[in-house]
Amino acid sequence: IKRFPYNLFLPTNTHCRSDYTANTAMVRWLPAEYEDGQREPKGWNRERLHNGFQLPSPRKVSREILRSSSKPIDEDYSQMLVEWGQYIDHDVTFTPQSAGVSPEADCLNSCENVHPCFPIQIDDDDVAGAQGCIPFYRSAPGCFVSVGCDIGQALQQQQINAITSFMDASVVYGHTPTLENLLRDLSGQNGKLAVNDRFEDPRGRPYLPFVATLPSACQQDGKGHRVDCFNAGDSRVNEGLPLIALHTLWLREHNRIAGELKHINGHWSAETLYQETRKIIGALHQIITMRDYIPKIIGPASFDRHIGPYGGYDPTVDPSASNVFATAAFRFGHATISPILKRLNESFQEHEHFPHLRLHKTLFSPWRIVKEGGIEPILRGMVGTAASAVGANTLMAEEVTERMVVLNARRHVDLASLNLQRGRDHSLPGYNSWREFCGLSRVESLEDLREIVRDDEVAEKILRMYGHPDNIDVWLGGLVENLLPGSRTGPLFACLIGRQMKIKNGNFILSSTSGGLVALYSCYHGFQLEGPAIVWERNGWSDGPPQCAGTRTERNVVISCGRVEHGRDFLMIQLLKHIPETNFRL
Repeated sequence: IKRFPYNLFLPTNTHCRSDYTANTAMVRWLPAEYEDGQREPKGWNRERLHNGFQLPSPRKVSREILRSSSKPIDEDYSQMLVEWGQYIDHDVTFTPQSAGVSPEADCLNSCENVHPCFPIQIDDDDVAGAQGCIPFYRSAPGCFVSVGCDIGQALQQQQINAITSFMDASVVYGHTPTLENLLRDLSGQNGKLAVNDRFEDPRGRPYLPFVATLPSACQQDGKGHRVDCFNAGDSRVNEGLPLIALHTLWLREHNRIAGELKHINGHWSAETLYQETRKIIGALHQIITMRDYIPKIIGPASFDRHIGPYGGYDPTVDPSASNVFATAAFRFGHATISPILKRLNESFQEHEHFPHLRLHKTLFSPWRIVKEGGIEPILRGMVGTAASAVGANTLMAEEVTERMVVLNARRHVDLASLNLQRGRDHSLPGYNSWREFCGLSRVESLEDLREIVRDDEVAEKILRMYGHPDNIDVWLGGLVENLLPGSRTGPLFACLIGRQMKIKNGNFILSSTSGGLVALYSCYHGFQLEGPAIVWERNGWSDGPPQCAGTRTERNVVISCGRVEHGRDFLMIQLLKHIPETNFRL
């Protein structure tokens, strides 16, 4: 394991800090912009004006800007690039939805904004829903407690990351002791994971076990034996056949490695075999993601700028998932979803028995794995098919905007609308705020947007629909940006994804006071703040930002509006308007 460049796995029995364990609030890099300051999302009051304009309905944005009847192909990469993105996203973030807790909160049958319901309005000519809206549950609220934040931010509603934000293969093993034990083969005393006790593939290789509660809600073929939902470390495993295939692959790999370790180390206990195998699997997830995936997504230049070389394992890092990363930036991959799932034979041609499928026929359908050739035709399709490319005028396939299905829902849903509504549910600041956060120029005019998007028609549609550049939803804005060289994202998402993936030795949170922003910065134990005094001037910082250097002494400095003071607990940077580009990991 030591020769692997990305071994960030949290060792067994290491004390876990509360900010990256499961079911804790995601961090905010910029304060939320709730309409009432605390919990009412953007668009809650439909007549409210934002910069003089009403926010457009997410469904209208989806239909007129995002929806595409065709998807070009990516000449450089296979469909595996797309599927790995979804898979690894499920390893680091999961935002659970609220459930209706009062009689008036019937989110499936009401078009009223009643917490936790925040339905998506549709036009009269829209066939997406006969009742006039697409149901939407708000994200489950979580507690946000941080030393130094003002009372306004402390009272703001935050959202939960229900899984561990570490890239730790929790997607394989689960994020709680209960789930972990449920997925293990505890009776075998071999350190292996449990496998399906009813079905195996034609070569005798195992499938994932079924969920504990049967019958499950997964789709059925209506013929022969029932195939229920599979169980894995992440509950979203059954969303698509590629996800099931990757989960199955890692189940088999864990059991293969555990068997090899048992052969080499016959004296090891079942617990040792399990934990040592889990460390290897976790390291492999990190290597594939940081070496082979992220550089292709944000481009080599952004990777060098925002992430850089790996500097060794550091147990003091804070890898907490940020709200904008989970809710907007890492959802860039939804624009790369292909409308067709290809299944290939051993010659990498269309399978003679199992033809290609429209995407909506593959969702929540584990029966197709068991009864239609196992995972091999799907894996060959992933590596033998070109990925879908992204263009400003070919963003979201109609398969995901018009024919998406979810369990226990009586109608199709629109993934693009859900993403936009989720960003408003979390009250993420707008596109311009995040461009400034990343040190990018603001969009002040149609010409500015044309230059960024490189598609005049799309730029005109966006500004006409939103009225003001500051109103543009961050997910949409980041999605339509022209791609950076050698990347699959524009500069904004490259920045936000890169910042999330970079591990630094310090941290700061944001709060508001007197109309401005305050960043409370602290170095972790064993690191010293170094750097000259800096002040916020009209055109930016007067010098480079301080850094946390590796020493045994802590020194924290207060920098505020041109004066420098020494303090024991934190570094305060008073920002008059906006956060500029810095090298701090937030």
